[in-house]
Amino acid sequence: MAAVLLAVAVVSAVTVASRQSPPPPARGSVVSGELPDPDPALRDLIGFKVRYKDLLKRHVELVRTISVLYVAWNGQTRSAVLILPRWYGPKTHPSIPLVISPHGRGGSAQGNARLWGGMPAFGPFAVVNPEGQGRKLTAYSWGWRGQIDDLARMPRILEAALPWFHVDRRRVYAVGSSMGGQETLLLAALHPGLLTGAAALDSATDMTARYRAFPALPDGAGLQRLARIEIGGTPATVPRAYAERSPISYVHQLATSGVPIHIWWSRKDKIIVDQYQESGRLYRAIKRANPRAPVTQYVGDWAHSHEMHPLARLPLALIKLKLVQLDEPLPTAAKP
Repeated sequence: MAAVLLAVAVVSAVTVASRQSPPPPARGSVVSGELPDPDPALRDLIGFKVRYKDLLKRHVELVRTISVLYVAWNGQTRSAVLILPRWYGPKTHPSIPLVISPHGRGGSAQGNARLWGGMPAFGPFAVVNPEGQGRKLTAYSWGWRGQIDDLARMPRILEAALPWFHVDRRRVYAVGSSMGGQETLLLAALHPGLLTGAAALDSATDMTARYRAFPALPDGAGLQRLARIEIGGTPATVPRAYAERSPISYVHQLATSGVPIHIWWSRKDKIIVDQYQESGRLYRAIKRANPRAPVTQYVGDWAHSHEMHPLARLPLALIKLKLVQLDEPLPTAAKP
């Protein structure tokens, strides 16, 4: 029932886009990366009888986390945070759906895990949040192929580390936001046989465009420097390296993989400030390549990555992936 309340609360804030895309979003100043307050609809729905943090605490009590070490593509040891329903463990361990959730730019496995709250208990499903490893950098992997291949190995890594943990291989998903959305899309493109579905939220889809847009962000020069370190140069000096990390380069693979892909983006994104030409362009390109491709876009007005949260739109994304089941239908979304 809790999943129903969360989903009903957020559905009015999301528009399921039609074939006619909305106008490009307005540009503006950068927002902070702090988590948002609950949506007004959710506050009204639950009466806000408990404080926001108390509600999150109750969600978190439904799950437990386990730290799992793994060897990344370069031989370095990294950690992944596995979130499980609290009842799942060595004594009770049926095959369970798995969500692979790469973190955002500069993030961590622990920080990404906190964004899930208690949602895995409502599936039930498991979520693995890998630390990651780029070509040179750890927290700024930006879709490096070795990192994508490590993500694809997560089911095997977890089952080898935890002999009692069993992945339902018919239900493996990827969900990520920002850089995590970028890597979710690349995982769907490069390892399509792995996934049952994917949700990419506020994703970077064109690394050349991102590099050129970084100066508009706080410490933009620093971000460009990190990109040069991680990718190996500038878009002018290593254009192929930037293209290989860009989901827009894999339109054919995404259009023909058969993997249902849910692309979420905001008109008011002030980190990836032109999402109409990033996530929106990717959606349109996939549809042009294959009008029957199972790809859907969801367009709204949230701040960058703020929908990736159990008291925002994350429950609705999980419902759309059929990871969370409702005991009553959602209301019909308004047309744009």
